[in-house]
Amino acid sequence: MRNSPGKLWGLRRLADTAGFWKMVAIDQRTPIFGPIADKRGTQEPPREDVVAVKQLLARHLAPHSSAILMDPKWAYPLSIGEVPPRTGLILSYEHHVTENTPGGRKSVPIPDWSVAKARRIGADALKVPVWHRADAAPEVRAHQEAFVEAAGRACREHDIVMLLEVLIYPLPGEEAGTIEARREELVLDSIRPFCDPRFAVDIFKLEPPGPIHRVPDPEGPEASTLQGAYDSMAALLPRPWVMLSAGASAADFERSLHYAYRAGASGYLAGRAIWWEAFEHFPDLTSMEKALASGSVAVLDRLKALTDAKAQPWHRHKGVGLLTPEDDATFPANYAEA
Repeated sequence: MRNSPGKLWGLRRLADTAGFWKMVAIDQRTPIFGPIADKRGTQEPPREDVVAVKQLLARHLAPHSSAILMDPKWAYPLSIGEVPPRTGLILSYEHHVTENTPGGRKSVPIPDWSVAKARRIGADALKVPVWHRADAAPEVRAHQEAFVEAAGRACREHDIVMLLEVLIYPLPGEEAGTIEARREELVLDSIRPFCDPRFAVDIFKLEPPGPIHRVPDPEGPEASTLQGAYDSMAALLPRPWVMLSAGASAADFERSLHYAYRAGASGYLAGRAIWWEAFEHFPDLTSMEKALASGSVAVLDRLKALTDAKAQPWHRHKGVGLLTPEDDATFPANYAEA
């Protein structure tokens, strides 16, 4: 099996030279908007504040990452200059506002945004998150699958990496805490539909199939049960995968990565576990910048060292195939004999 030329190059661009994905997310909107608005005492966060925060995140974290994930509205326009040219670029596809129905949550693209536009401004990959519950209403599940399939089809058309983030959530009337007892079941069931080749997923970005907070010691007595959940998740996946931090602390996320790497993950794409403590200094941007340069970079250093020691390079995943691109009609005639 071979990958298309553009997708293969994108997969490589997102990784370091050893084939590990050490990627940082600064595309968050709602988790950043809320605290800024609260501290400013406004209903909506001032745009200049959001942009300033994202510029600092890009300036201090992109140089220590194999790739950076940005949103196209608040981060990219004034922060892309902070990103070193060697760093891969992922752009968000989804609108931060979802359609919430009695049967579940529906995702939509960012208004006036497309895969073609992301490719045009230099993206190596598109991040497509989908809120998915296997027990949501049938019409909601159908909408979510159609949303992902359309994005995958466009990524194929423009030969760009499709990075799918699958997220569970409380259904209407369901307390958030009640899903924790069923987390393994819900996470695995949410992933299953998207393993079908018709969705054209190149990288899976996944949340833990077990505790996000107070993660058991990877060498402790509870480790084997939790490891089984990660192994079951990994067995489903037809393509390589990374872990998301899901709002965990840096320490909890690091423990989760131990389990993920034993199961064959190829890295991480995380945000708040890395930079949240620094962001808590807002609106004191000077203190925030100092905290990013010291504490957040130190977190990244630990995550990178763990990844180097324990992760599986993406190109060794059973679903990747050869590292030479498939034949393409745009190649010159007789290129193989040249």
